[in-house]
Amino acid sequence: MTSGEPSWVYDALWWQVYPLSFVGAPVRPTAGEAELLHRLSRIEAWLDHVVELGLNGLLLGPIFASSTHGYDVIDHRRIDPRLGDDADFDRLLTAAHDRGIRVILDGVFNHVGRAHPAFRAVEQDGPEAATAGLFAVDWNGWQPGDPVRANVFEGHDNLVEVNHNSPAAEEFVGGIIRYWLDRGVDGWRLDAAYSVPDAFWHAVLSSVRRDYPDAWFLGEVIHGDYTEIVRNSAMHALTQYELWQGLWHAVVDRNFFELSHALGRHRELLDTFVPATFVGNHDVTRIASAVGPEFVPHTLAVLFTVAGTPIVYAGDEYAMLGIKEERHGGDDAVRPEFASTPTASADLDDTARQVVDIHRQLIGLRRRHHWLHEARTDVLEVNNLSLALRAGRDADAVVTVLNIDDEQVELPAGGAARVAAGSAEIANGRARLPARGWAVLTT
Repeated sequence: MTSGEPSWVYDALWWQVYPLSFVGAPVRPTAGEAELLHRLSRIEAWLDHVVELGLNGLLLGPIFASSTHGYDVIDHRRIDPRLGDDADFDRLLTAAHDRGIRVILDGVFNHVGRAHPAFRAVEQDGPEAATAGLFAVDWNGWQPGDPVRANVFEGHDNLVEVNHNSPAAEEFVGGIIRYWLDRGVDGWRLDAAYSVPDAFWHAVLSSVRRDYPDAWFLGEVIHGDYTEIVRNSAMHALTQYELWQGLWHAVVDRNFFELSHALGRHRELLDTFVPATFVGNHDVTRIASAVGPEFVPHTLAVLFTVAGTPIVYAGDEYAMLGIKEERHGGDDAVRPEFASTPTASADLDDTARQVVDIHRQLIGLRRRHHWLHEARTDVLEVNNLSLALRAGRDADAVVTVLNIDDEQVELPAGGAARVAAGSAEIANGRARLPARGWAVLTT
């Protein structure tokens, strides 16, 4: 891969957590310094669950001191006191690494919270502030005491954008990234990477990558030319929103041609980089709410058999429900508090138990066929309500067959002879699926 990702990423499978709500911390606290409460241990209590699923990576959402939801950071080098302190983080990191779980952090480098000391200094001292170069400010006509007219992120007044044309910003961001890599983290998710110039990322990341060649950098990119962004930015991978949208839309719209098209685009990206793939995250409606619990296994079969670095959003393995809404607090439903320890399998309802088992089954299959990380996927047959895919590399192949119709269907088995997951009957080179059935086939 031209992105030059570290070799360990080839086998990486992530569990994503939004820490603040996961541990029950108040996301919109009252004014004033948050009380120090040692809540990170609640994430540590779930690490064995991560291992039991077959995953080996922990993607932490924002953990740095912030005013509210974690993306309005006020100190990138301090753990949010609602989560704990340095000692709590070190224990979590050590506990993860002891289990063979790598850890990456969520880097909010497009903007800072308005209460960040660097911006407070600008509000107080104007263009003479030592940190003035960090922000894009319109000083035309400004007088001491006037509000500072700084650029903000997507209309959010409390999120002040960093001036990425400034050498001071390169030093600021690069220093934070290096600080936590020195502390032992394995890489970074770069939040809102699409809002930051590629040239800025390249200047920072190419320098960091020389000194930390084993670190992985994943950019959150929702739209744009993925290939050009990776080529120009020195990021290893991007979030594959095109495939996510094509997948759940195909099920909801009852039109697998949408997914077939998205998979064609996905295949082209592999000439440049391996994307990070997902069916859910902390910013979107839960997959079980989007497609219905009955069709969650269909989406998982695609997630774990096409190329990519798969990410499971915590709770999706239980078919957890939650609808994202475009309003204040509209993320709350998809970012719930979790129990202090995982629920025993015997205490889960039938749907949750089934979806957890399917996760384990498909993750196990993915780990046995780790070449799927960069496999090319061909569409063997596509109809509105059924689809057959063959993911292969050299002589190795896995065939995924999906049916969302209320009637049984036959699809090409692509040379496969065994049902590795799901339910199907194979005969004469064809796979017969029951109504609303799915299966993953191997040779």
